[in-house]
Amino acid sequence: MQSRHLVTLAAAALLGSCSVGPNYHRPSAPVPQRFKEAEGWKPAEPREVGSGADWWSVYEDPTLNDLEQQIDISNQTLKASEAAWREAVALITEARAGFFPVIGVAATGTRSGGPGAAANVGAGAATAAQSMPKNQFELAGTGSWDIDIWGKIRRTLEANVASARASEADLAAARLSAQATLASDYIELRVTDEQQQLLDETVDAYKRSLQITENQYKVGVAAKTDVITAETQLEGAESQQIAVGVTRATLEHAVAVLIGKPPGDFTLAPAKLGTLVPVVPLGVPSALLERRPDIASAERRMAAANAQVGVAIAAYFPDLTLSGSFGYASSVTSHLVKAPNNLWSFGGSATDTLLDFGARPAQVRQARAAYDATVATYRQTVLTAFEQVEDELATLRILEQQVKVQEQTVKDANLAVQLTLNQYKAGTVAYTSVITAQTTALSDAQTLLTIRQNRLVASVNLIEALGGGWNAGSLGTRSGTGAELAAHEAAARGH
Repeated sequence: MQSRHLVTLAAAALLGSCSVGPNYHRPSAPVPQRFKEAEGWKPAEPREVGSGADWWSVYEDPTLNDLEQQIDISNQTLKASEAAWREAVALITEARAGFFPVIGVAATGTRSGGPGAAANVGAGAATAAQSMPKNQFELAGTGSWDIDIWGKIRRTLEANVASARASEADLAAARLSAQATLASDYIELRVTDEQQQLLDETVDAYKRSLQITENQYKVGVAAKTDVITAETQLEGAESQQIAVGVTRATLEHAVAVLIGKPPGDFTLAPAKLGTLVPVVPLGVPSALLERRPDIASAERRMAAANAQVGVAIAAYFPDLTLSGSFGYASSVTSHLVKAPNNLWSFGGSATDTLLDFGARPAQVRQARAAYDATVATYRQTVLTAFEQVEDELATLRILEQQVKVQEQTVKDANLAVQLTLNQYKAGTVAYTSVITAQTTALSDAQTLLTIRQNRLVASVNLIEALGGGWNAGSLGTRSGTGAELAAHEAAARGH
């Protein structure tokens, strides 16, 4: 009857318990009404990722698609982030176990005795019996239960769930960063292929110019200095032609490492750079808070820090623990589990600290300060996100204008080379004019390639700044433990 009353009181205490500390509400963050750089500007041929497709598919490059799909499989940095996330999920299960009793079993056997009969000469029969060796065997089940009256365990679970969500968002951010880095490296590698082709064509053109100069020299209408100048120009172009190989090899090795392959076993055949510069639709600025995994991570860390304030406040209140045991004790094992040998106990304990010289108030202040730090980090992350979007929008807008001018510049430079070379053949201009025109044409063509590269890389950066194909609602949906996390969150709210 007494044990029944204790269980009833414990259940009533648990049902009437509350979680001390502040409930979490997401703090405000500076969000503009619109993207300044997007106003009045519509990028040429904006592209949108098809339903269910990955964001890099907008570049319509089969090789890039194949490389991107290998990141999740082989990238070791992502594997480390995924392991950290699984560790955070395991901590949730550990915290949730605190809601339930700890059940155990204990079995003991001892043999004890005192001084022998020879050492107790003259002692009575009772003393002699006490000195004989004795056996004692016990088998018992034990249990203890920390009653979470003040919500310490619930706040701990709440913090661990939020931390696991933050870790999952960190994994998404690491994945997006690796994908964007791979796309940028791939674009730069393809630009290097086009630079190689440009220099190959330039070397061939310079060889033809050298042949023309040598022919002119042989018939006496050109000076030896023209031949030497042509040779010098050719050798300089050949040097650049060779140097491109270093850049390409480095980029190829970087791509190999991103997809988890040894650089020595990976090769990409040369190919032309695509001309498509896709830009995803922007939407409203507030949507960025749900589309950036780093923002989601910072927001979940705020929730975890807020819950830790409750854990610190709960230290002011007493801990209530129920414990009990039921088992058997006997001097022989053959009759151990018998009703006459039954023994049991049930009770409770409450402990509280009366004087700690300011330790608990300091812990609460520390938890509140840690929460304030996460709020500041969250708001700074939001500001940085909007800065990155505006930067890439401005870059794309300006480069779109620049590429049109540069394309015309290249056409004019190539025309100038042809006209100047014809004039040299006719003997109306010095060879230095040909050198100047050819050098200008090569420089302008290289500048155009650089602008094309920068535009494509800026489009990758914009997609990354907008969160890629990720959104906060996808937390838990890309893994087998998504349902498990949802169950933990429901448990944290339910308890």
